[in-house]
Amino acid sequence: MNTHSSHSSERQGSLRRADLILPAIVESFRKLDPRIMWRNPVMFVVEIVTILTTILLVRDLLTHAPQPGFAIQINLWLWFTLLFANFAEAIAEGRGKAQADSLRRTRTETRARRLLANDMGAYTRLGLYQQIPAPELQPGDVVLVEAGDFVPSDGEVIDGIASVDESAITGESAPVIRESGGDRSAVTGGTRVLSDWIIVRITAAQGSTFLDRMIALVEGAQRQKTPNEIALTILLAGMTLIFIFAVATIPSFAAYAGGHISVLILVALFVTLIPTTIGGLLSAIGIAGMDRLIRFNVLAMSGRAVEAAGDVDTLLLDKTGTITIGDRQAADFIPVPGIMARELADTAQLASLADETPEGRSIVVLAKERFDIRGREMHALDAHFVPFTAQTRMSGVDIGTRQIRKGAVDSVLATVPPGPAERALRDIAETVARGGGTPLAVVDGGRLLGVVHLKDVVKGGIRERFAELRRMGIRTVMITGDNPLTAAAIAAESGVDDFLAQATPEAKLTLIRREQADGKLVAMCGDGTNDAPALAQADVGVAMNTGTMAAREAGNMVDLDSDPTKLIEIVGIGKQLLMTRGALTTFSIANDVAKYFAIIPAMFIGFYPQLGALNIMHLVTPQSAILSAIIFNALIIVALIPLALRGVHYRPVGAEALLRRNLLVYGLGGLVAPFVGIKLIDMLVTSLGLV
Repeated sequence: MNTHSSHSSERQGSLRRADLILPAIVESFRKLDPRIMWRNPVMFVVEIVTILTTILLVRDLLTHAPQPGFAIQINLWLWFTLLFANFAEAIAEGRGKAQADSLRRTRTETRARRLLANDMGAYTRLGLYQQIPAPELQPGDVVLVEAGDFVPSDGEVIDGIASVDESAITGESAPVIRESGGDRSAVTGGTRVLSDWIIVRITAAQGSTFLDRMIALVEGAQRQKTPNEIALTILLAGMTLIFIFAVATIPSFAAYAGGHISVLILVALFVTLIPTTIGGLLSAIGIAGMDRLIRFNVLAMSGRAVEAAGDVDTLLLDKTGTITIGDRQAADFIPVPGIMARELADTAQLASLADETPEGRSIVVLAKERFDIRGREMHALDAHFVPFTAQTRMSGVDIGTRQIRKGAVDSVLATVPPGPAERALRDIAETVARGGGTPLAVVDGGRLLGVVHLKDVVKGGIRERFAELRRMGIRTVMITGDNPLTAAAIAAESGVDDFLAQATPEAKLTLIRREQADGKLVAMCGDGTNDAPALAQADVGVAMNTGTMAAREAGNMVDLDSDPTKLIEIVGIGKQLLMTRGALTTFSIANDVAKYFAIIPAMFIGFYPQLGALNIMHLVTPQSAILSAIIFNALIIVALIPLALRGVHYRPVGAEALLRRNLLVYGLGGLVAPFVGIKLIDMLVTSLGLV
């Protein structure tokens, strides 16, 4: 977490660099194009009326109208209002521009060695190949990637094993292993092979690769508005329409009093009263929310996913690696009656000598430490290793006709007839499970020997994190392949709300659908092909970057660091996005209400002297009042840009407490700020003689 904080601070500091601000200023002018502006109805209306007042100003200058200074100032501040709103969006988008350009160069400059199939239809490392630009690759092409080469496009390793540097994608310097088969076969275009070689079958068409999507995401090119954002845009457009009609009726009231109000004053009044503050910052808030995830090394495939993360009700978390440390270690050998512990240890070690998992290695080490049993040469024994499979849930070794297996208790017991040893082994397994351990049964040629006690350690501080989620109103569910007793013990120790034991892909999918049927939003993480259905079904599906292509395609977020615990932070970032939008909307509406009561009395005091009693700010003249309001309206957007980009600080408290805080801080602040700001600006413009 400290490393991430330092990176975030460093990148936040980059906001002040000229290489980010200057391009954003240029982009602010480019975004004045009406074809771009119309996507934001509030600011599009502001642009239309600003163009109108500019045309009227040019007419007055050409006809030598008296005292054009006031009109020039109003027009300048109207254009500044538009530019400041565009600047907020441009600065939010600008953070990803440099990264996107770097990634784009990686894609276009890479060349690929496309292999040609031999007479047998196979692809080999020493076979013939064609060297072509990476963008010309098509799905199904097979390429050879050796040490020092860049992976030209997304694909699956079909042969070989290599160490791959994924820092260009993840920012993480530690290399990862990629090999054919299993959950480590997916490779991403733009990563670099550090050692050995791999043969890769291309799975993505150009333009739709992970790198292409990442480029589009980091520069905001394909950011779609979320339902919440669309609803708010419609609300703001409706409020703008109401003020159009309200302002349009003002000339008739002035005429009734024997006076006249110019179009310039009406336009300025209209712009200050409509919700330009939130209208100008709304897009920047959404872009910044996705950017916060990107800086956290998580790619959200849509703004909808980020927004959904803020509304999550149920969080599904894998036990291993998320709640527990993940390296289960052999802690004890517990034999059934009539069997010596040494015999159990010796047999368990034989079954584990070719097992490269942390559990298997720990069994070999524990047998050596407890009974000084040394590893043996398996080739001399004519041994055949039997790997673990999800179907059998066992692994082991065959030595001649001797069959040794270790694995899940139920799976092992299914291979032997009932008897006293079975009941004894079940009692031992239950005792181990109740203590939070995982029992691993051992059988030798149909003879039950006992249980290896595997112990997993719950991560420090995880209980406090689950308590924090509970305060946020989120229910946590632990998913594990362990038996129900072990799952219950780990759940109790970690403080998780519920658990799903002996989880299968079907069971995960059923759980998610049941939660959604109850009206809840569900988030989960996964990395394997068997997680893909659940990731696709979940409202927020976070796929690990080290996982299979199927998992990455199914999820709507990809964690580039492959850290399942990030799911908790993702929820926090989603809530921060919703809070920021809500807080600034509250501020903007309160701000508009205050501006209405601040400047209307001062503007119409010449027509209706009775309104003098309501001019509580004692604004000097109608002209100073409207100029001060239009200046304040532009500057408040600039003042709120840092908050829109950084986000409102989120604390895990109840919805009622959050509402009170928002109303107190942003509602009251939105009411007070215009009175103070407009009065100070009025004093300044009056003293400078600008009106």
